[in-house]
Amino acid sequence: MPTKYKAAAGAATMPTDGTVEGYAATFDRVPDSYGDVIKAGAFAKTLERWEAEGKPIPLLYGHSTDAPQHNIGKVVEAREDERGLFVRCEFDADNETAQYVRKLVQEGRLWQFSFAYSTIDAGTVTLEDGTEAYELRELDLYEVSLVQIPANQRAVVTDVKSAPAEVKAGRRNSKADADALRSVLDLADQITTTVRGLLADELDEEDPQPNAEEPNAAKAEEAKDSRLAELKDVANALLTD
Repeated sequence: MPTKYKAAAGAATMPTDGTVEGYAATFDRVPDSYGDVIKAGAFAKTLERWEAEGKPIPLLYGHSTDAPQHNIGKVVEAREDERGLFVRCEFDADNETAQYVRKLVQEGRLWQFSFAYSTIDAGTVTLEDGTEAYELRELDLYEVSLVQIPANQRAVVTDVKSAPAEVKAGRRNSKADADALRSVLDLADQITTTVRGLLADELDEEDPQPNAEEPNAAKAEEAKDSRLAELKDVANALLTD
């Protein structure tokens, strides 16, 4: 049975706990761009199956399944109400793509849900205005996605929440990483100082002072060797850190 994709329009919203919530599908009797309408109760059995399996429904970006980083979170609540399929999803805190998508939703640049499914039961129905539509009566839900252009313009994000302070969602470097980076900067400063000293020595050799005595030249060469040894030590430290 082929996998299909469908969305409902409306704006996703973000509360204050790093989640996004809204409607992945709506039950209004207005056909979407494919001429489909969804019957209330179409998701009841598939939601029961997901709950029985104990696995979270994936939250993807743009239905992308070929890039692991596009699996940006999970659905933590899914239920049908009088409006449609309501979902509350949690972004992965350690996934940079997930946090960027969260930023897009917060800024209102991405605000619509979609979902992947296969049809278990469906058929033609005549709507109140006399038009015919294809009614989806039972669906098998595979995933929910945040998308730019959904089939149903009423499937929308209604709230977006930021992660609490202790979660530090999307932080790139841990304290240990920061300390290591500071150590690298210190070593880089040492390298810069040593290289500048070596360059100064080279310039002195190209433009020697008149009446330079041999002992002074020997001392200069000894100083250069010392700086080279320091440079090697610093380089080895960088390689081992």
